[in-house]
Amino acid sequence: MESIMIVEDNQDLQKLLTEHMQKFGYTVIAPQHFDNILELFLKTDPHLVLLDINLPSYDGYYWCRKIRKHSTCPIIFISAREGTMDQIMALENGGDDYITKPFSYDMVIAKVKSHLRRAYGEYAAIQGERTINFHGLIFLPERMELKFRSQTIEVSKKEAYLLEVLLERGDKITSRDRLMEKMWDTDLYVDENTLNVYITRVRKRLSNLGIQDAIETIRGAGYKMKQTWEDIE
Repeated sequence: MESIMIVEDNQDLQKLLTEHMQKFGYTVIAPQHFDNILELFLKTDPHLVLLDINLPSYDGYYWCRKIRKHSTCPIIFISAREGTMDQIMALENGGDDYITKPFSYDMVIAKVKSHLRRAYGEYAAIQGERTINFHGLIFLPERMELKFRSQTIEVSKKEAYLLEVLLERGDKITSRDRLMEKMWDTDLYVDENTLNVYITRVRKRLSNLGIQDAIETIRGAGYKMKQTWEDIE
């Protein structure tokens, strides 16, 4: 059964989350000290991390960045902070999702199940190397790597979902609903502004490769790719 690491310094909440996860058959790793989170993560190799923001010594953003240097496992932030900027910060620092306290434990379980399916289960990428080539811009979904000419960069799991749909459809318009369905396999409400954050992040990734304005916004319809560079012969 999958293992869940719960990084939460509120002992009562950590205990309740642990009991709820165990009730659904998950193995739980619940650190009692918060100055060696990365060391414990590397030692236990959990399938998913529930990560609070307000922690002793270093905050959740810090630990998320550290974990992302070693793993692409799903990371769900859990926090009492309700501000949009806090949620954007969580995504910008490598998080996959954000749950605001107080929360429904059923919602937490639904989110956990959804991300585990995406990462490892029935909706995970099939085995075998796939390549999506859009006029020389090459994406390897299983590696979560984006290549252009002599450059290669890694992308996050959510960025990978977004790139996979857009590059496969190429210059065909993809609706926002279709993108959100691909990126979040859940019946729970997802703020559309979250999709905007990922569009911005992917545009920045492409910019780092020297590609500008490749994702075109079609007002009222969605997005599509357009070639803004010369083909590679």
